[in-house]
Amino acid sequence: MNHETYDDRYIKDVLARARTIAMVGASPNWNRPSFFVMKYLQIKGFRVVPVNPRAEGETILGETTYAGLDDVPGSVDMVDVFRSAREALEITKQAIAKGAKIVWMQIGVRNDEAARLAEDAGISVVMNRCPKIEYSRLYGELGWGGFNSGVISSKRRRA
Repeated sequence: MNHETYDDRYIKDVLARARTIAMVGASPNWNRPSFFVMKYLQIKGFRVVPVNPRAEGETILGETTYAGLDDVPGSVDMVDVFRSAREALEITKQAIAKGAKIVWMQIGVRNDEAARLAEDAGISVVMNRCPKIEYSRLYGELGWGGFNSGVISSKRRRA
């Protein structure tokens, strides 16, 4: 798989298969990007389980925070990596052991070795992207982010 660009159908398929997301690196701090992403995904109907050893036992946006992926009860569809690219390999190994279907590495996070390992295990991978941004872009939502979704335009179409 080419991880430089992703076909919109691939991203839509990945998002459609994810109902429960373990967010590794979720923050209880309201002004951190992971908090915004978690809140947005919850509003869109996803269950997001926060994983952060420094916030273990705390509640973030109504969900109990777990120290590690192996502590999360039940299954998860997606592991959203809000940690460094260096840490992504170990998190991917944990995602495989947990039985996740998807490993999603946030903007600025790319680990080709982790991607190969996940794909060899039959897991879909997205790197250097944000599910919040991709969801809103693909479903034509306008937001404060100011990015061009390519779906809605103020320009008139030529006849």
